[in-house]
Amino acid sequence: MTMDVVATRLNRGSVRRSYEPEVAIAWEAPLVEGKYFLPKEVLSLYGTPYWDELTEEQRVALSREEMANVLSVGIWFENILNRGLLLQLMREDPASPYAHYVLTEMGDECRHMTMFGKVIAHAGARPYRMGRVDRALAAVLPHFLHGSLLWVGALIGEEIFDAQQRRIMGDPDLQPVVAQLMKIHVTEEARHIRFAREGVVHRMQSVSRLERFLVANLNGLGGPVMARALVHKGIYHRAGLDVDRALREARANEHHREMAVIGFAPLAAFLEENGLMSRLSRLLWKRAGFLA
Repeated sequence: MTMDVVATRLNRGSVRRSYEPEVAIAWEAPLVEGKYFLPKEVLSLYGTPYWDELTEEQRVALSREEMANVLSVGIWFENILNRGLLLQLMREDPASPYAHYVLTEMGDECRHMTMFGKVIAHAGARPYRMGRVDRALAAVLPHFLHGSLLWVGALIGEEIFDAQQRRIMGDPDLQPVVAQLMKIHVTEEARHIRFAREGVVHRMQSVSRLERFLVANLNGLGGPVMARALVHKGIYHRAGLDVDRALREARANEHHREMAVIGFAPLAAFLEENGLMSRLSRLLWKRAGFLA
């Protein structure tokens, strides 16, 4: 199946099932007292001695900050992905279904970034910002995202969160606005993931040994990058917790590690099937807590 055929089908799917968050989410509805912004089970301190000592109010506050951080990371990633896709379009036929779906996906991602920002504000939180070094790296990275490296990079940013969202979006203790966000994101990301996976499979049919070697090894960098982005001092500081203790217990939390492994499992299997998991990348993902 060619990428144009895949793109044509996904373009049709986009017409049938796309959302405009501005009207699809009930922004006027107030937050529900006592409900969480992420389910307890996926929070970094859940299952630790420190978690047992927290009041319910502190736990909800932690869930708000972890949600704001996850959505902030999502905004950073989708920004980088869109710039990588824009650069790729410079080399594509603008009249092709492939180019049209890339543009459609970029539109989805722009709406997602807006939605993430609005939910952070609606929750009464503040976004987390990139440091200077991270911003510099993010500015350069899209210029190196070519071929299968672009598709695998997209999957790292999309599949790990998607697997978690599918498991938790039906949680009855979740704030309605977050549940609505997840429903929209899961529906539209399913098309993006299909497109990226097909891109990898298609590329692997004619890829050079050098490109396969580079992608199989470089994807492992996603492990430490994701781990550093998702668990850091700023979350616990804003939640009003003992930062050093929280960070120490979160990093040693076996339950949180299990959640990370579950989230990465579908992508790990896909990379293995396509010969894109080297010994080095396995080691990096394992050290970062995403592989058992």
